[in-house]
Amino acid sequence: MATVHSRAARAARARLIGVVGSSPARGAAAAEELGIEQAYGSLDELLAAPGIDVVHVTTPNALHAPQALAVLAAGKHVVCEKPLATSIADAERLVQASGSQVATVPFVYRFHPLVREARARVATGETGRVLTVQGSYLQDWLLSAGDDNWRVDVSAGGRSRAFADIGSHLVDLIEFVTGDRVARVAASKRTFIADRAEHPRVETEDAVSVALETAGGAIGTLLVSQLAPGRKNRLHIEVGGAQESVVFDQEQPETLWLGRRAGSLLVPRDSDQLAPEAARLVTTPAGHPQGYQDAFNAFVADSYAAIGGAAPDGLPRFEDGLRAVRVTEAVMEAADSGEWREI
Repeated sequence: MATVHSRAARAARARLIGVVGSSPARGAAAAEELGIEQAYGSLDELLAAPGIDVVHVTTPNALHAPQALAVLAAGKHVVCEKPLATSIADAERLVQASGSQVATVPFVYRFHPLVREARARVATGETGRVLTVQGSYLQDWLLSAGDDNWRVDVSAGGRSRAFADIGSHLVDLIEFVTGDRVARVAASKRTFIADRAEHPRVETEDAVSVALETAGGAIGTLLVSQLAPGRKNRLHIEVGGAQESVVFDQEQPETLWLGRRAGSLLVPRDSDQLAPEAARLVTTPAGHPQGYQDAFNAFVADSYAAIGGAAPDGLPRFEDGLRAVRVTEAVMEAADSGEWREI
């Protein structure tokens, strides 16, 4: 993720002053690879260096809270990877500590132009009252027992893996597009591969299914899996309104599907056809693909604009990170208890 963050920072005309790795050697290698001016031996050394305005935290999940708190205590702005923390208490401390500093979380799928178009259609009433929501986030990168990563380890990644890592994006996107909040959940979770190459007795989940009700009265279902063959990063949402359905597929981000009783259509990522907030995020001419890195670049650019005093619409802040941690905890509790949980 540091690679993606560094590209976005550079695109926003930032000066990349320093980096810290898990060891001095790893830090030096990262500085060389990413074109960063200097590798520091520790976070304390980096925070004491002159000229640093904002720090991006891209370490394993369990380190997010202490490192982001240290950044805020040093008077710096912070961009912290999600999940913001591995517990609600830590996430609440981060929100409280952020104060007047800009503290953002990369829920970057909000920055696809056609996500903003979907949001605008719901907000203006074109979809009608939201009745149902469906969503899935499917990947296959942990499909076999030979696939392994620090994220499967509770001590590094936290109690939840699949939902905290990608389900949080799914819920954030649904709430962002609909302007409604998930109020109650029931869930099932499974660990299908409990013995991986470097991690025996895996306890974090491979897949989660969720039934939900929203505060506005809609009902829906979610499916999250990191064992879905052929699905590389398929984040898909369908909002069913009384007038039309709206579908966004992150693997096909150039079109938005609008379903109607009498005919359906595809809306292209063409700034001349989109709502102003969607058109703002269009960076290439229609027909020239725009994707994930562009969305990430827009998120970082808006974070930096906020540091400069602007108030970009839809910028995900630490409060949104806390919201995601609360939803994740409710889903895990619902799955463990077999009962509905309020959020």
